[in-house]
Amino acid sequence: MAEESLWTRLRKISFARTILPVLAIIAILIAIYLVATGQPDRTQEGAFETPPKASSAIADAPSVAGAGVVEPSSEVINIGTSLAGLVTNVYVTPGQQVERGAVLFAVDDRAIRARIQEADAAILRARSARSAAHTALATAQQQLALYNGVEDSRAISRAEVIERQGIVRNARAQITQADAEIRSAQALRASAETDLGRLTVRAPIAAEVLSVNIRPGEFVNPGGQPSGSSASYMEIGNTRPMHIRIDIDENEISRVDIGSEAIVSPRGNSAKRVKATFVRAEPLVTPKRSLTNSASERVDVRVLQLIYQLPIDSGFFVGQQVDAFVRAKKDTAKTQPKKQTAAADGR
Repeated sequence: MAEESLWTRLRKISFARTILPVLAIIAILIAIYLVATGQPDRTQEGAFETPPKASSAIADAPSVAGAGVVEPSSEVINIGTSLAGLVTNVYVTPGQQVERGAVLFAVDDRAIRARIQEADAAILRARSARSAAHTALATAQQQLALYNGVEDSRAISRAEVIERQGIVRNARAQITQADAEIRSAQALRASAETDLGRLTVRAPIAAEVLSVNIRPGEFVNPGGQPSGSSASYMEIGNTRPMHIRIDIDENEISRVDIGSEAIVSPRGNSAKRVKATFVRAEPLVTPKRSLTNSASERVDVRVLQLIYQLPIDSGFFVGQQVDAFVRAKKDTAKTQPKKQTAAADGR
């Protein structure tokens, strides 16, 4: 009877009123535990990288920050070819210093040399024709002189005299034509020699070879690489000294002390600080571009580009990004807080 009484009591327990609230309380406790133990770590840590800052020479004075990129003092010169053909030899490697006029690479010149041989043959042929015309002229002049020396006009007909005169004129015309053919063949030969020289690509200035994008056996075109590639066949530039092109946002242009020195640091290495001397300011304010050399990547900011010169052997590389700090004008630094205060008072 006791067991039946217990079973009866268990059957009388309501699931909705007793068991379900207990399960709900247990679920809430589990949820609270999971939320409490699953919170992210919000403790603050130090920065992985030290943000760039100006050196002590400018840190105490107002300055304007800008991003820059290292470039040759001559800017990057893209080397191409004026005639299409197969590359036969490449004479330089990246990093090599070359003098002005040094051979960079050569294109197959067999077709041009064949044109020179054809022009030489045409010159010889025209000279032979001119020599034959001179001989015919001399003979015709002698015969005409004999006819003219005959005292009795009835011994020689007038038609024969006219014929000999025509032969003389024809011989002179042949000489003139031969001279013209010689000049034409010589002009063709000179043109072929010019093209022959153009197939050997030389350095326009004394510079350093920055990149070589061709190999012997590849085909080159006068318009650059096919398939819309922006890479040139070869890039050179004068890296002694090197320049830095610094972009100053248009809203900071009025604050820049143009002509003053700048402090530059390699991107990610603010401990290295190098003084750069002012060279020039580009006269045209241009749209800001990202540093991927893609003409399609622009933002809605215009920049003034300042050119600075780095010391020799400063340890920078062409194309390297830098953080630059240019000295600001003292009057703008003093008046700017006043203007902001007046604006705040007006509000």
